[in-house]
Amino acid sequence: MGVNPFFSGSELPYGLPPFERIRHEHFRPAFERGMAEQLAEVAAIGADPAPPTFENTVEALERCGAVLRRVAAVFFNKAHADTDEATQALEAEIVPRLAAHEDAVLMDPAVFARLEELYGRRERLGLDGERLRLLERHHTARVRAGARLAPEEQRRLRALNTEIAALCTEFQQNLRADTAAAALVVERAEELAGLPADEIAAAAENARALGRDGGYVLSLRNFTNQPQLASLEDPVLRERLLAASMGRGRAANGAVAVAVARLRAERAALLGHPSHASWQVADQTAGTTAAVEEMFRKLIGPALAHAEREAAALAAAAGVPEVRAADWQFSAERVRRERFDLDAAALRPYLELEAVLRDGVFHAATMVYGITFTERPDLVAYHPDARVFEVRDADGGPLGLHIGDFHARESKRGGAWMNELVSQSHLLGQRPVVVNNLNIAKPAPGEPVLLNWSEVTTLFHEFGHALHGLFSDVRYPSLAGAEVPRDFVEFPSQVNEMWAEWPEVLARYARHHRTGEPMPADLPARLREAERFGEGFDSVEHLAAAVLDWAWHTVPAGQLPGPDGAEAFEAAALERYGLAVPAIPPRYRTGYFAHVFGGGYAAGYYGYRWAEILDADTVRWFRENGRTVRESGEIFRRELLSRGNSLDPMAAFRAVVGRDPDIGPLLERRGAAAGPE
Repeated sequence: MGVNPFFSGSELPYGLPPFERIRHEHFRPAFERGMAEQLAEVAAIGADPAPPTFENTVEALERCGAVLRRVAAVFFNKAHADTDEATQALEAEIVPRLAAHEDAVLMDPAVFARLEELYGRRERLGLDGERLRLLERHHTARVRAGARLAPEEQRRLRALNTEIAALCTEFQQNLRADTAAAALVVERAEELAGLPADEIAAAAENARALGRDGGYVLSLRNFTNQPQLASLEDPVLRERLLAASMGRGRAANGAVAVAVARLRAERAALLGHPSHASWQVADQTAGTTAAVEEMFRKLIGPALAHAEREAAALAAAAGVPEVRAADWQFSAERVRRERFDLDAAALRPYLELEAVLRDGVFHAATMVYGITFTERPDLVAYHPDARVFEVRDADGGPLGLHIGDFHARESKRGGAWMNELVSQSHLLGQRPVVVNNLNIAKPAPGEPVLLNWSEVTTLFHEFGHALHGLFSDVRYPSLAGAEVPRDFVEFPSQVNEMWAEWPEVLARYARHHRTGEPMPADLPARLREAERFGEGFDSVEHLAAAVLDWAWHTVPAGQLPGPDGAEAFEAAALERYGLAVPAIPPRYRTGYFAHVFGGGYAAGYYGYRWAEILDADTVRWFRENGRTVRESGEIFRRELLSRGNSLDPMAAFRAVVGRDPDIGPLLERRGAAAGPE
């Protein structure tokens, strides 16, 4: 097997993992050694006979666990972006063990005693802001993890964490298999009438890749409303597609979700909280469940009113009493064509992936922040589809690496996300290596990759996360980049969406992929008008998912349903919040809500809307503060993007905008003040 590449740091530029040398058989030994080494390091910190200091306790904790950090970053990137049976088997085994390992680190009594002593005299230690923040975060993490519980309570807590971790992995693996199995198979191209020719060709290529030569396969995205619903002319096929999407996970994951919610509720009670949501939000920028409920109260009514206006317009246009869920997007697209003279399919030739990436996403980053990008084909990533770009600062100095992995494949989970293979840290001498994953259908060889507007927005959004990692300028890895509260982490990425339609940026990338002709001059304005028409639907489907997550995590364990009760619980929750709208299903239903039952967004999906309050307010600041875009970008980078979690994120927001956030711009964006449609 040779020397395990995880046992020492990478010698490649920016510490890029040596993917050419990494084999599956390296993972288990690296996890074993990494956990053992970190436990030994933690034990040594706790046993240090010298009195606790910031350096010998807090900073020492930041240095430990190097092997585990390296292997975990690469393994979980592979588990999400390029999995296989061996990876899934190891994932199912290792995730519960890592949960137990994390508990051992966080509940180590000797280390906690040292942190408790330092925390008690923290104001007298003479620490600068970042060091004080780090001490507070280490102490808070251990209190929240149960370091103050009695030994028998800690034993139960450890068991709960291990079981939750195992169930969340089971949920993800069930969903991956179910999503693949639920792909819509079509035998004849005529059945796909309405889809653009390049999408039909991509469906044929997808079928070929899946061993169904001669047919057509529409693989499912991770959310409810599949993009093809806007184009497919056959109402029966639309119904089949939506049913396949909404049926995922129903059999396998309903009971898993109930079990996870029950265990999380029990854990919260052990930790002194009435619900998992209470425990979770206490460490977020929202602070309290009441604050989240108040946000829902302010947003749900206007969203429903806006959606009702849209529904009435769609029904009138279609000449029917009401519009069904499977027909909403198709009807909305027809109204957009008639009312705004906008055909979404007609946009696609102007939205070619390479142009959007280089002349859109990258150009916007250069315009706003001065950074530049050079593709590095000499640097090998983890999959042939993944491309490596070197990022340099405005002065030409090295900043980090960005890996773009844009295409869907059977080995990749659904959705779009950012993660870090190397996090920035002055203490460890590390520059960032960040990854963006999307799931854009791969066309036949030699054909262009044409995007819809949602995919363009997603590309800008995920790159906003990448910027958060690339611009990190902190000493300690625990505070770097996107290591911020869950209800804040989406804020920088949502702000970055604004550049997709910024006139100077749009004019550069929105060009016909064959002729080079620019998008018609009046099209962007019509696009914005047409998007406004869909804000009601978008708000309701997002809020419905957020309240589902919230409902699962705000009730005590004794009030949760039995293993077969997930659908009834879901229906009751939507009814309770007034969001049981048959024509607008939640963006995620319980069985495929991987953010919540397979990821880190439990009682946190509200964060997308919470962060959008900050986003809408910041977009207004960019447009109205009287500075140039470049000057504003420097402020946003210096005061917020570079700071990670080295200070209170809301203090960083106030340093940019100059005040507390205002919900007004979001209500305006979401159509709260709109008149009749």
